[in-house]
Amino acid sequence: MTMPRRRAVITPRVAVSAALLHVGRVLLVRRRYSPNAGMLALPGGRIKPGESLMAAATRELWEETAIEAEPLHVLTAVEDWQHDADGRLLSHYVIVVVRCRWLGGTGVAGNDASEIHWLDAGEVSDDATICTSTRKIANQLLVG
Repeated sequence: MTMPRRRAVITPRVAVSAALLHVGRVLLVRRRYSPNAGMLALPGGRIKPGESLMAAATRELWEETAIEAEPLHVLTAVEDWQHDADGRLLSHYVIVVVRCRWLGGTGVAGNDASEIHWLDAGEVSDDATICTSTRKIANQLLVG
């Protein structure tokens, strides 16, 4: 007798993103892996056990772009849900966005990023590959 296959329990995962504005442009990375693979988003990822939000944001920023920054404050939090074709939940992330101040580096894609982009307000409005929540945050940074 075959036992029915159990679905993995999906629990929310906490992640961070680094919101960085420098010389009138916002820093975005093209995500190499899911969720949102191939899309432009703020650099970021999961928080390691025992790691603070601020430390995680600057670590993820460094790992994905080789840019050094100072974390300033929590800007906002967003949720990201991924579903399969039948509407079943695949993942649920709570992403805390940390505003950072640029300290150094020009940016090189690394780790989970396949590309980096410094975009101005017009480019943020025109690029269809920017994640919806990222576009809102980028516009908030650029407008003030």
